[in-house]
Amino acid sequence: MSAGATRLSCVGEQSAVFPWPAGSATGVGSMPGTDVAQTCRMVFGELPDLPFLPELPGRGPGADLTGRGAALLVDLPVQTTPHGWKLADRPGRDASRAAGYWSQDLDTLEEVAEGYAGAVKIGVCGPVTLAATIELTHRLDPALSDPGAFADLTASLAEGVAACVADVRKRIPRASVILQLDEPALPAALAGRVPTASGLNFVRAVEPVTASQRMAAVVTAAGQGARTVVHCCAGDPPFHVISESGATGIGFDLALLPDKSVDLVAEMAEAGMALLVGALPTAAARRLVSGPPLPPRETAAAVTGLWRKTGLAAELMAPRVVVTPACGLASGSPQAARAALEHCREAARVAAEMIDAPGG
Repeated sequence: MSAGATRLSCVGEQSAVFPWPAGSATGVGSMPGTDVAQTCRMVFGELPDLPFLPELPGRGPGADLTGRGAALLVDLPVQTTPHGWKLADRPGRDASRAAGYWSQDLDTLEEVAEGYAGAVKIGVCGPVTLAATIELTHRLDPALSDPGAFADLTASLAEGVAACVADVRKRIPRASVILQLDEPALPAALAGRVPTASGLNFVRAVEPVTASQRMAAVVTAAGQGARTVVHCCAGDPPFHVISESGATGIGFDLALLPDKSVDLVAEMAEAGMALLVGALPTAAARRLVSGPPLPPRETAAAVTGLWRKTGLAAELMAPRVVVTPACGLASGSPQAARAALEHCREAARVAAEMIDAPGG
């Protein structure tokens, strides 16, 4: 048997390092619709190697990224305002609704995943983005603008995340739980581009070490030895800041990745981090059922093209690269979302074969 054939036989096999099979795909988090049971079953059906708990923002306040994160805060009540979410003296009605969504989602996950023994991913709003999108109690400015409030919010979130992850492990005892922190506002926070309430100024830039420490507090809450991923779908994700948080993986939008960041991708991969590569653009995902067909091989070629640029050995790619859509899929139709997950699953399989083929 040739060396190439030997490597090809490893596609789909469990890695000794990562809790998913080589050549896996997953989703980012948000999905269209309001039926969590139907969506969860679809996710597990389309992504048997690395399913995720779907988030359904279409259900309204409390199902959005900030609302779901705020619902995990311990001893920090929240309310909604015309501007969004804010810390409050007592919890509001939408806060109770958000907690109810979590309870419903975890009950559904337990039912759908009964007996499941693979990796499963749970997404939570990261502390930097949560502090950038939730207002202070007595001011309209983001909590990010107050160092003390930022620290308190982080500690509260970490406590809530620890309880949530422990609950998931109890509900699905044979599964390997992966925590994903969603940090779309991280680059803006580091660059001092998070606007104040008036919109006339910006919150002072967060120091990289502070951002890393805040994320590290929540990463640590997942438990010793847990797999954690920080997903940042903004352009030019801060790889070193994420790496310093202790996360064991990073998710990013491949189309927005600057050429200058390829060396950083290689550095992260060499350090043993998993790469969740957002290779299917959101616009392309929405057109999968209504526009010209997009061959999975084209998406696979984008993934292998990135890996070849890193100069790393071909056989290292399949275990540590997971193919995903570029971002959440809530803006499309349920049919398009299903097609996107199916597309990514097939693209991941093809990419693993392409990179390991003789001459690949």
